[in-house]
Amino acid sequence: MNPEEVAQYLQEHPQFFEEYADLISRVVIPHPHGGRTISITERQMLALRDKNRQLEGKLAELIGFGEENDMIGEKMHRLGVAIIAAKSFQAVIHTLNFHLRDDFAIPLFALRLWRPPENGAELPEFVNVSEELQAFAETLAQPYCGSTSGFETASWFGAEAAKHVRSQGLIALRNGGGTFGMIALGSEDAQRFYSGMGTLYLQRLGEMASAALARVLPLA
Repeated sequence: MNPEEVAQYLQEHPQFFEEYADLISRVVIPHPHGGRTISITERQMLALRDKNRQLEGKLAELIGFGEENDMIGEKMHRLGVAIIAAKSFQAVIHTLNFHLRDDFAIPLFALRLWRPPENGAELPEFVNVSEELQAFAETLAQPYCGSTSGFETASWFGAEAAKHVRSQGLIALRNGGGTFGMIALGSEDAQRFYSGMGTLYLQRLGEMASAALARVLPLA
């Protein structure tokens, strides 16, 4: 009989272990980590311990993710409360900048809106944005995360900061379905905003900022 046939026989005849129970205690197999031989029972115990360690590691990882999400949720709540209290355009910008820098440790924040209100054209948030970038923002089903290469958005952070930006997050701002602007988040860390990362909280940030800006500016 080959090993496959032996294995199949034992699976089909589980009573074998009842009829030859003493055989199990006499069979020895190599230790999984080398060295001496051990009984089948001891080998099973080692396998269970290894499995238990793996499960404990997985549980610790899941707990870590849960705690991290709780912390981010608390930060989003603080930002939400603050942005609701902001009564003017400048207050909304200040609130976003403060919380993103101090609470979320995002060093660079910039915002551009397509259509300036009356007497607002000179503000940096209303500097002209290319039609290509506006079209790109319109196509964003979710925030973009990745390199700044090929984007004009790096210049939004200022000439000096733009030299050091290695990754960015771009969030479209929408009001009633139409795109009216974009938030840019920048970092010197190339892995801070990377392709394929989760963007749920960035999307929520965009929704909160869009609602706040729509409240303090005539965007219709």
